[in-house]
Amino acid sequence: MTASAREDVQRAAAWVALRAPGVAALQPALADRLALAASRVHLAVAADTTPRREAAGIRCELAPDGAWHVEVRCIVHADRRVVDVARQVREDVRTAVTASLAEHGTAAPVTVLVTVTRTV
Repeated sequence: MTASAREDVQRAAAWVALRAPGVAALQPALADRLALAASRVHLAVAADTTPRREAAGIRCELAPDGAWHVEVRCIVHADRRVVDVARQVREDVRTAVTASLAEHGTAAPVTVLVTVTRTV
């Protein structure tokens, strides 16, 4: 998997998740932010290069079987039903990532996990 493929998946997932009705924002977990900060420093020092950037609130990985697993952490508006927003985000992200992969000539199964971290 190339870094640009991961970035394409993250970008597609973030773009569509933020536009789903009821989503106020995307939120990375504290552990993810700390790990990312530490890995950036380590990679920059070790390789003398700029490490890849993660999209806020989006975590993705390519499984050994070729399937993409995408996790979306979002904040939902309080006046919306969380379950409805989460279902919509899951479907929208799966569709967008599948389309993005198809554009680049890669057909792969996509699973999406949506976590609502809070409401505002």
